[in-house]
Amino acid sequence: MSSKSEHLSGGLSPAKRRWALGFHATTLTTFLAASAAPTPLYHLYQESWNFSPILLTFIFSVYAFSLLTTLLIVGSLSDHIGRRPVIFVAILLQAAAMLLFMLADSPSWLVAARIVQGIATGAASGAVGAALVDANKTTGPIVNSISPLLGMAAGALGAGALVQFAPEPMRLVYLVVFAALVLQAVFIWSVPETAETKPGALASLRPHVGVPPQVRPSLMTITPINIAGWSLGGFYLSLMPSVVGAATGSHSPIIGGLTVAALTVSGALAVFLRRQKPASSNLTLGVFSMVTGLLVVTAGVHSGLVALLFSGTIITGVGFGSCFLGAVSTIMPLAKPEERAGLLSAYYIQSYLAFSIPAICAGFLSRAVGLAATADIYVLMIVLLMAGGYAAMSFTRPQPAG
Repeated sequence: MSSKSEHLSGGLSPAKRRWALGFHATTLTTFLAASAAPTPLYHLYQESWNFSPILLTFIFSVYAFSLLTTLLIVGSLSDHIGRRPVIFVAILLQAAAMLLFMLADSPSWLVAARIVQGIATGAASGAVGAALVDANKTTGPIVNSISPLLGMAAGALGAGALVQFAPEPMRLVYLVVFAALVLQAVFIWSVPETAETKPGALASLRPHVGVPPQVRPSLMTITPINIAGWSLGGFYLSLMPSVVGAATGSHSPIIGGLTVAALTVSGALAVFLRRQKPASSNLTLGVFSMVTGLLVVTAGVHSGLVALLFSGTIITGVGFGSCFLGAVSTIMPLAKPEERAGLLSAYYIQSYLAFSIPAICAGFLSRAVGLAATADIYVLMIVLLMAGGYAAMSFTRPQPAG
């Protein structure tokens, strides 16, 4: 952020800072809730329109690809034209995605809705993230880490409850989110702007990714752990409700929502409680928690015991959150200020590819060997990645920024 922007945000009163922080935290939570809302409905969509797990994971993954592409193109646009215009347009796009979901009568509508949703979330992520830091440099980054996890929990759990207990199961959840977005589109203009306009908006649309030389060894070291963590998130948000249904015989949407919520809420709690801990300590806890939790989850899948599935998911979620926090804390302090945007873009490329591609592969695999065997193979790959990353981490020391 420019010095002028720092001066602008620095001139906000405490009340305006709190309003900006609260509004942007709510907006980010809403966007991620919207992204997780379809998860408990996937089984209903499959039953209604008779499509395969391969198509299901593709519907899930196009969101990640469109989000990543948009983030790379417009991620820094708000530095030039202001936070509020970018966030406002993103809210309108997310509302349009909710309308597409409500109108959906075939898988092609779901693909279109997920693409628009990914574009909206990608546009909002950079602007809202920056606005949170503008509002409070201490609290903003923590809110930026926790809000997405809580949003995914709220979206999955809320959707599951509405689908199971309310009318119009394939439309009502999107109507609720749409209403929230309409309110946010109105109130965004009452939030103080924290970034001054500056030239170079068109030039900022050129994607730029860069990993500084001093960061490369540490990024390479944590890459297996980071890929494992984001792959797990992708699996839970796409196929895990189906795995739980196949294992327990219950296809209740609320169970699918609770499964995702158990992972993301425990992850958010881990981020909050361990925000002051060293990166290496968080990565160590993350690796051992994820491996232990996944072994318990696997036992739950094969025994059909819901209690094992949920307790294992909570343990895994602690590892998920700790690994996310540890990975970001490992690489970001090594970069110089002018290198951080490019490094963060590189990190998100790696993360969102891991979030989507393995899930698509799992969709193909599940058709060949079944959901339970697919879950076993997926867990094995994650455990191997975690073990390799931990071994590499044990022999590597990060180099500070010059």
